[in-house]
Amino acid sequence: MISTHLSAVSLRDLILVQAVRWHGSFNSAARAMHISPSGLSHQVQKVEQALGTPLFERGGRRVVPTAGGQRLLEQIDAVLLAADHLQQAARAGETAFGGELRLGVLATLGPYLLPHLIAPFPQHFPGARLSLSEGKPRGLLRRLQEGELDAVLAQPSPPVSGIAMRPLFFEPWEVMLRADHPLAGRRTLTLEQLDAADATLMAESRADDVLGGGHVQDVSLESLAALVGLRGGYALVPALAHERLASMPEVALAKFKGQAPGREIALYWREASPWEADLQAFAELLRKLAKQRPGLKVMG
Repeated sequence: MISTHLSAVSLRDLILVQAVRWHGSFNSAARAMHISPSGLSHQVQKVEQALGTPLFERGGRRVVPTAGGQRLLEQIDAVLLAADHLQQAARAGETAFGGELRLGVLATLGPYLLPHLIAPFPQHFPGARLSLSEGKPRGLLRRLQEGELDAVLAQPSPPVSGIAMRPLFFEPWEVMLRADHPLAGRRTLTLEQLDAADATLMAESRADDVLGGGHVQDVSLESLAALVGLRGGYALVPALAHERLASMPEVALAKFKGQAPGREIALYWREASPWEADLQAFAELLRKLAKQRPGLKVMG
């Protein structure tokens, strides 16, 4: 426990002590610190009394530390350095998100949305770093609740106590077929043209609500494309992945004619987060990016 006497010592007192050490003179240190020599002497004595030992030898032409004082002055150096680090950390709080946004993103969304986010993020939030984690909705939201993540991009879920949610955009599904499928080559399709029994669906897509069946796979979109290429049939995939999937020769893509099924994406964060304003600004950036991407529809 820190004694009552020592707890009364301020950082300013310790800085004055170090000024005497570096100048080797009470008069010179007093001038440098804009304090009277008598006032400086009083503050140094206050620190010495709190520590229970003299820090300096007085009386000579130059003030020098005592043997014990030298060791204590080194400890005072460490205290002042720690205070400087504390001040720098506090100043980092002036940067958006305290200097770092730990963002969780769906594995089927991150690779296709983040390339459009990397460049504008530092322009909108100077000095802040974007740290990314991919995963599944339930795991990401659990990590958000436990404080491992600051925000999560995922589909809407039932309300969770202490978690705020803001809808961002609607992303339509596209149809991915094996290249030799009878419907491959068509630019648009309807749900009625698809046989639910031939579908291979992402576990998180909830597309079985639309199709009423199909094989459900908990895999990446690239693996889903490989399965369609092997099995045949088709899969529903998010529109943001169009460019990447269209480059795969074993599959073909088609859009839905008319109102397409799809998924909604929302931004989640803890209601107690001190970065509420920053997170709202981040949501606006994501909505702005969504307006620039073909097929996406901003919500709210």
